[in-house]
Amino acid sequence: MIVECAADADPRSVQRLVDHLQSRGKPVHWVHGPQPVLICPDERDLDPRELQAWPGVRRVIPVRHAFQLAARDYRPEGTQIRVGEVRIGGGDPIFIAGPCAVESRSQLLETAHAVREAGAHLLRAGAFKPRTSPYSFQGLGFEGLELLAEARAETGLPVVTEVMAPEEAPLVAEVADVLQVGARNMQNFSLLKAVARQPKPVLLKRGMSATIEEWLLAAEYVMAYGNFNVILCERGIRTFERMTRNTLDINAVPVAKRLSHLPVLVDPSHGTGDAAYVIPVARAAIAAGADGLLVEVHIRPEEAWSDGSQSLTPEAFARMVREVRAVSRALRMIQ
Repeated sequence: MIVECAADADPRSVQRLVDHLQSRGKPVHWVHGPQPVLICPDERDLDPRELQAWPGVRRVIPVRHAFQLAARDYRPEGTQIRVGEVRIGGGDPIFIAGPCAVESRSQLLETAHAVREAGAHLLRAGAFKPRTSPYSFQGLGFEGLELLAEARAETGLPVVTEVMAPEEAPLVAEVADVLQVGARNMQNFSLLKAVARQPKPVLLKRGMSATIEEWLLAAEYVMAYGNFNVILCERGIRTFERMTRNTLDINAVPVAKRLSHLPVLVDPSHGTGDAAYVIPVARAAIAAGADGLLVEVHIRPEEAWSDGSQSLTPEAFARMVREVRAVSRALRMIQ
């Protein structure tokens, strides 16, 4: 159960309500977000009408799932997240594009200009790269962050980049407009708490072996510790299939949209691992209801230091944007 208090509620009244619930043996989590919110996961023997009458209470929302703040029960109208002038959720599909990793100044700036011209709304690139092999390229680190800041200044594109460690979150947040939590870190709870302590949006990728409920509970961690600006990203799960890098779970898009009010993006680059499949899967993602796409684009994929095989050329990305927008227009006509 969620008890949402008015923004101007007297903290003493809220504390008395917390004490009242705890005196009845109910665990209470007090979320200091946009407005005071009390989470009471054990709602047995609680009358919402009684709580609604409490001084300072704005509304009481019974929730049917283990994830409370991320549930659509909390915000049936859906959530829109603004990044600069970009609105994610509830509108036209948004495109986040760029190379897997920051490799050099020229590579990043050339790609950034190319994706902006092709229709990208945000620039993605990794300064820090989690790699399965310790011998693979790990990113340029803080030098990469400086280059991302330069790319944003030149192109005007907000920046999305990954944060890997809790202690790095404040430093990455100084540059990034959106902090990405990668698939391998989806259940790094210390990291989820760290990104929750800063106000910028968090793009949360689904873990490669995570259920949808586990994914939404990871989002709940970020929200429960104070940051309500969470964007979900389906990026494929690990199955027995070997013809593609992962199996992109298209099912997850309508399921997550039904269960949660948070925006849902799809990453067809990691979802397939092969540039030949990225565009058709991107079309399918938008048809399934995704709010946008996270796509890897490289000026010369054959020379990429990481994930070149799944990276689109700028020309292919421009074609993808045109085709995806056509799908989006067609859907609006039949709705």
